[in-house]
Amino acid sequence: MHRQTLSLQDYTVAYSEQGQGTPLIFLHGFLGNGSNWQFIIPELQSDYRCVAIDLLGFGNSSKPRLRYTIWHQVDFLRQFIQALDLQHFHLVGHSYGGWTAAAYALAATGLGWTDQGWSSVASRAIALPSPATLTLIAAAGIRDDSFVGRYNHLRPLLWETPWVDWGLNAIAPVARIFNQQSAFQQIHQTRRELLNQPVAKSFLMDRLRPEDAIDTVDPYLQRIKSPTQVVAGQQDTTIPLWHSQTYAEKIPLANLKVIAEADHDLIHTHGAEIAQLIHHQVRRH
Repeated sequence: MHRQTLSLQDYTVAYSEQGQGTPLIFLHGFLGNGSNWQFIIPELQSDYRCVAIDLLGFGNSSKPRLRYTIWHQVDFLRQFIQALDLQHFHLVGHSYGGWTAAAYALAATGLGWTDQGWSSVASRAIALPSPATLTLIAAAGIRDDSFVGRYNHLRPLLWETPWVDWGLNAIAPVARIFNQQSAFQQIHQTRRELLNQPVAKSFLMDRLRPEDAIDTVDPYLQRIKSPTQVVAGQQDTTIPLWHSQTYAEKIPLANLKVIAEADHDLIHTHGAEIAQLIHHQVRRH
């Protein structure tokens, strides 16, 4: 995919654009980027204008140091859609991108936000064109208190101090003795990647309690008016199936498709099948 950049009001967005026709905007998952759609866009670009962006803090888009919430992504997406002057488009999101797509659709109903959470009054509501349809693939964004503490073991890798690197270097000989070089290299690589991912750092350091999840969308999904297709992998251990079922049950014009043999990586392993689901969803509406 050929990548290009565009200056927005506040930030720079990196994206790719392929094909002609009705715009499909693709939103990637956590720690990903727009190239994650490489197995789906080729199946659709003959019929659609496929636009895959790097969300704020990911890929080659701007990486500001923020206390990230999903509202930062909604406004980032709003600026991008405005810059391209898109009035009729469809949103497709995977995991964190699915959460962003659903949050954008909520904001398009007039629901805004405060520092305490979503709000219909005294809020930072912004004027948004509504997506014609949504396709939410293994979407995050449903409050699940079992997530709290799940990734605590990664927090030391985010400490911006040379002591962590000195400690890792000190145990390198021990890793060689016990033939654990591969695991040691993976720890090193994970640290490098996390330090370059401000969104990951914010989510690991700023969401220590269940009540910190002020931007989850499940209490408001009934407000979404866009016809919605929810796609889930039966074997997904990252985003449990009940999260997708919640989206499908609460959004009024939603249907659920469960792919029995798929896990969270389904946009890679089942790209052709998902492309067909997106195509049928757009054609239906």
